[in-house]
Amino acid sequence: MKNITIKLALFINYFVFAALLNSVGLLIQKSQNMYGVSEVQASVLEPAKDLTIAFVAFLIGSLLPKLGYKKGMLISLAVVFTGCFVMYFGDSFWSVIVLFACTGFSFAIIKVSVMALIGVVTDTEKQHKAFMSYIESVFMLGIVFAYVIFPMFYSETNPKAWLNVYLVLAGLIALVFVFILTSKFNLPKVENPKSFQEDFKDMLGLLKRPLILLFAVFAFMYVMTEQGIMSWLPTFNQKVLHLNERLAGQMAVILMLSIAFGRFVSGIIVKKIHWYVFLTICLFAAASLVVFVLPMASGIAITQIDTLAQVPLIGFVFPLIGLFLAPIYPIVNSTIISATEKHFHGAVAGLLTFFSAIGGTCGSVIIGYLFQKIGGSKAFYFSLIPLAVLVVVLFFINKLNRKNEALT
Repeated sequence: MKNITIKLALFINYFVFAALLNSVGLLIQKSQNMYGVSEVQASVLEPAKDLTIAFVAFLIGSLLPKLGYKKGMLISLAVVFTGCFVMYFGDSFWSVIVLFACTGFSFAIIKVSVMALIGVVTDTEKQHKAFMSYIESVFMLGIVFAYVIFPMFYSETNPKAWLNVYLVLAGLIALVFVFILTSKFNLPKVENPKSFQEDFKDMLGLLKRPLILLFAVFAFMYVMTEQGIMSWLPTFNQKVLHLNERLAGQMAVILMLSIAFGRFVSGIIVKKIHWYVFLTICLFAAASLVVFVLPMASGIAITQIDTLAQVPLIGFVFPLIGLFLAPIYPIVNSTIISATEKHFHGAVAGLLTFFSAIGGTCGSVIIGYLFQKIGGSKAFYFSLIPLAVLVVVLFFINKLNRKNEALT
């Protein structure tokens, strides 16, 4: 298979970082339970990783091809390896912040590398969309892995036992580091490289393109929606549905599985239905789930739930919103990136990562604030606002994309 080593490296990296990045929902829950912080204080964990991602991605988008994708990945793994040990030995809320700052720094480089290299390892637009869906599916499997492995280390007799998960993750990161270090990447050389200042100026210049500007708004709004729900679902399960800590984390895996399944199936559906029609249906279905299912969270009896059989219906149904959110991100990403010249893929990936990270921070902080001020049973209604904006943005993206296709 062509470029098999590079593809394996991309899959493995995305899996590992998905587990670390998206454990933030579990760590928000754990920080409240172990370190006694409030919902608003716990929401700082999202900016700790996302603002770091945004800052690094904005700077690295044009610089990374010169540094080298392989070298960038190795640096990323070394930094996050260190972060795992800081968390294990620090055992404090500040250690959690440092861990996610390290993870954010590293993932910015990894994501820009992955998004740019997809254009290298694929030859056609169809291959690009297919590989993008595979990558995002692997990412979701990494999240599922996090929501499975973390609760496995929870202990009622030893409150510090959960920290051992970071020794396991550090070991996995070390294996990935060795694999990439010993692998050969046959990548095309950058010809006639510009200075960093020129490349950075070119990246900012992309925002003058209407399609790229819409793409930035899309990335911000989508990740605001997804991350707000994903980061606070374990807390919602514990504080609103009254599940015990372990079960609250385990039940959140339904959201991750539904997103993974949705992204896998969307690759088949989008071949039969135009992507714009399909994604618009998904957005309305997601909004309908919020409107008609979320009211079930009100008035649930305050009795701790310790078994799966006791979990109320909403605990199973609301996380299925992931089925409808799942196809949106990879399909739009692929549509925009594949419509951009290959030598700009790294820069576009940098912009995507930047605006996604800012959106994720806003989503999590807003939901955390709403959790504390109006209650968890109402906080997720906020997602209706970015969902409505996405309907409008997708309309204009499709319109511009059709216009561009007609000109080529």
